[in-house]
Amino acid sequence: MANTPDTSPERKEAAAGSIADGDVVGYLHSVETGAAADGPGVRFVFFTSGCQFRCLYCHNPDTWKLHRGRKVTVDEALAELKPLAGFFKFAGGVTISGGEPLMQPEFVGALFRKVKELGLHTALDTQGFLHHDTDDSFYDAVDLVMLDIKHSDPVKYKELTAQELQPTLDFANRMVRLGKEIWIRYVLVPGWTDDVDDVERLVDFVETLGKAVTRVDVLPFHQLGAHKWEEVGMEYALKDTPTPTPELVDRVKKQFADRGFLVQ
Repeated sequence: MANTPDTSPERKEAAAGSIADGDVVGYLHSVETGAAADGPGVRFVFFTSGCQFRCLYCHNPDTWKLHRGRKVTVDEALAELKPLAGFFKFAGGVTISGGEPLMQPEFVGALFRKVKELGLHTALDTQGFLHHDTDDSFYDAVDLVMLDIKHSDPVKYKELTAQELQPTLDFANRMVRLGKEIWIRYVLVPGWTDDVDDVERLVDFVETLGKAVTRVDVLPFHQLGAHKWEEVGMEYALKDTPTPTPELVDRVKKQFADRGFLVQ
């Protein structure tokens, strides 16, 4: 099925204008200055606001609305990083996550370019659904793509996320064409993403990406964000879903490892 562009007023504002990189405006949910699970090494992470997915297991539903974030220019965002840039140049680098960063392609693209001018390693954490809003040059300043593939079955994918699977698969193939390093991220949710055949289908697809994929992260589902659903006035459908057992995590990791992937 073809990807349908997001034409909401919020999305249009995020995509509006072509001005100097430092003056481009975006919305940040938060920043983290010592993240150890958002790319190689220790990372400075910009978490953007806005996401068109409605994942049932989302642990940050407060990031869904663009304007719930803090409105900043690229230069203002960069000012939060610059005092620590020397440390992160050697400790790890900078990751832009979300929300969904591709909701704000002008802001995120400009921010990546400014970060690269500081000589830092860059990573984009995305599900790739909105990649049609970016041209190939957008990724020139991206060293690593951390790609969330949330399910391998299109029907179950839509039940889980409220969006289509194919744009994410197309994005993965586009990143291979552009020569980008890819980490695959897969959230393991009992009863939703743990079926042996579903995982095997995903492994089959990841294998087609070849040497571009240097790592697979199997991320056990947790309930740490459950309270946020109540805070934003929404019912949390997975409130009774257990965390995966160590045995289940090991089985899914083995399915990837058996094909030669480095799995974390």
